[in-house]
Amino acid sequence: MKYELTCINCPMGCRITADYDGHEVTNIQGFTCARGKAYAQTEITDPTRMVTALAGVEGTHVPLSVKTQSPIRKPLIFDALKVIRETTVQPPVHIGDVIIENICGSGVNVIATENID
Repeated sequence: MKYELTCINCPMGCRITADYDGHEVTNIQGFTCARGKAYAQTEITDPTRMVTALAGVEGTHVPLSVKTQSPIRKPLIFDALKVIRETTVQPPVHIGDVIIENICGSGVNVIATENID
């Protein structure tokens, strides 16, 4: 199967083509750096994304901005968003505080991206 991708690792946006035989990527062309090649490999075999969202804060209607510490597998995104949406934190919260550990069994924590006093 042939894939055509646009790399999102930098502003160059390389147009990458790759062949996938159902088990492994057999050929990658069009990348200008190693990051582009790695992106194509991962995007085809096991795509991941950073997740940013808003969690509730007890005692206020102002939400807390949160994100995953690292990318999670793409199939987990909607489940992770549901867990985050159902989460309410108690102030104070500081940037980098872990809000949810190991979201959806991904091994990735969700952290605060702002301070709430």
